[in-house]
Amino acid sequence: MNTKKGLAEDMISRRAVLGITQEQLSKLSGVGLKTIYKLEQGLANPSLDTLEKVLDVLGLELSIKLKK
Repeated sequence: MNTKKGLAEDMISRRAVLGITQEQLSKLSGVGLKTIYKLEQGLANPSLDTLEKVLDVLGLELSIKLKK
């Protein structure tokens, strides 16, 4: 699975459930609107700090799994 694509899909889906716009997510997370757009397009390479801010607002968390 493409990690960026999966993250983008999860963000878009969760934002829809919460009923918030990209602009609202930007304001609530303190992350720039262009970055939010790029994350949702699978184009960004965000820092862990940036991801944490966005995912916290969305009620999501990042996890790392060992390969089998």
